[in-house]
Amino acid sequence: MTQSEKAALFKSLHQKGDPLVLYNIWDAGGAQALANAGAKAVATGSWSVAAAHGFDDGEAMPLDFVLQIVERITQSVALPVSVDFEGGYATAPADITTNVRRVIRAGAIGINIEDRVVQGSGLYPVDAQVARLKAVRAAAQLEGIPLFINARTDLFLGSVPDTHGDLLGQALARADAYAGAGADGFFIPGLTAHSHITHIANNTDLPVNVMMMGNLSALHDAAQMGVSRASYGPGAYRTATTDLAQRFAALA
Repeated sequence: MTQSEKAALFKSLHQKGDPLVLYNIWDAGGAQALANAGAKAVATGSWSVAAAHGFDDGEAMPLDFVLQIVERITQSVALPVSVDFEGGYATAPADITTNVRRVIRAGAIGINIEDRVVQGSGLYPVDAQVARLKAVRAAAQLEGIPLFINARTDLFLGSVPDTHGDLLGQALARADAYAGAGADGFFIPGLTAHSHITHIANNTDLPVNVMMMGNLSALHDAAQMGVSRASYGPGAYRTATTDLAQRFAALA
């Protein structure tokens, strides 16, 4: 299967009410384990990749090293591989295009790109993030790959859940703007209230991606909310390393 065919397959797996499940991995071994377990696609989580190699999240890991890991993962499995590319390792649109071309060449068929200002504060204004997303789409066009752009908003992540209802309008405005810029999906990590997720899913044409966390733990519930993609972020890494430590402690 060619890279373009993998990208098309990956996009087709996003079905409202029948979400694509991505149990985020951090290395080639994890990708192979999930492939052998029947996964339809694999995706990295930036926090997990960084932690597994001794770095903090937030683009502290050198980009060249990230791309080496991505290339190893994509060469190790025949599945579509999506990469959590944080903020694109750049601020300016031209630099975003350069970096995204590199991750495509490493074999990725999809990326997450967030609107949080990495190593800064707050979110990019909508117009600025739209320009950045257009730069991602330009990279895909230059490489001739129908890259799946999962536009992530950090409106909800880290904010007080009681305020999330007040942020729904802003989230939908960003979803609309991001769709116009070429996004293929809308990622809303941190939003776990079932009614709020349903509202987002029912009011955007983009496939909605949630992070399974807190009181959002059952895939059946996510499906009923109209979600198209369910991912687990750093959960798998934390579970794996906790199990490793507990097994070691039990040897005594």
